[in-house]
This record gives sequence, structure tokens and C-alpha cells, in this order.
Amino acid sequence: MGLMSSILGESGSSRKTDDYVELNADDFDTSGADVDRQIRIAQISDTQDVIEIKDAVYDGDIVIADIIRHSTQDRTMEHISDELKQVTNEVGGDIVQKDDDQLIIAPSGVGISRDRLGR
Repeated sequence: MGLMSSILGESGSSRKTDDYVELNADDFDTSGADVDRQIRIAQISDTQDVIEIKDAVYDGDIVIADIIRHSTQDRTMEHISDELKQVTNEVGGDIVQKDDDQLIIAPSGVGISRDRLGR
């Protein structure tokens, strides 16, 4: 299984907490890293969580948002998706839903491929 498959999962696979390894950020030297963008991880539990995601996208960050607590047919999820699509349009970015559990939101200058690697 590749790195991105480990992060994003594979279609049809079941993920367990044991599948993930906790990495301590102190183990990595980031002093020389001058970054313009970050990949941010978020969990959407309710509409309030969208505010931080919108701010991150406006700041130029890429956000991978866990939406597992919502059904894709849920009215709240429809509202959240519409808000995030609007932000994406405003910044000239891209948004895609990965399976039923994640949204990936990218700012201007970053496109999200709809083709999976290795297939």
C-alpha cells in the first residue's frame, strides 16, 4: 500500500485505528522549512467547523476534511458542501469528495486529479 493510500484509504478497505501510526512532530527538523502552503486536516462535525476550513483555504492551504459523521444525503452536509464550493469558486481553487468520508479542498493554483494513481 502506498503512502497516499495509507493516508486517504483505498476504495472498499476498512480502516481501523491500529492502521495508523502516531508521528511526533518533534522528531522532524522543520527549522529550515520555508513553506507557502500547508496541508491541513480537519473534521467536520457541524457547520461551525466550516469557518476554520474556509479561513485555511483563503490563506492558501489545502484541507483534507473528514466528513464521516455526516451522510452525503444529509441536509447539513449539503449546506456545508455548498459553502465550501462557494469558497473554492471565490479563490479559484478545486474541491472533490473522496468516497463518502472525505472532502479535499484546494486553493488557487492547486488542482485535484480525479484519477487514482496505480490503477
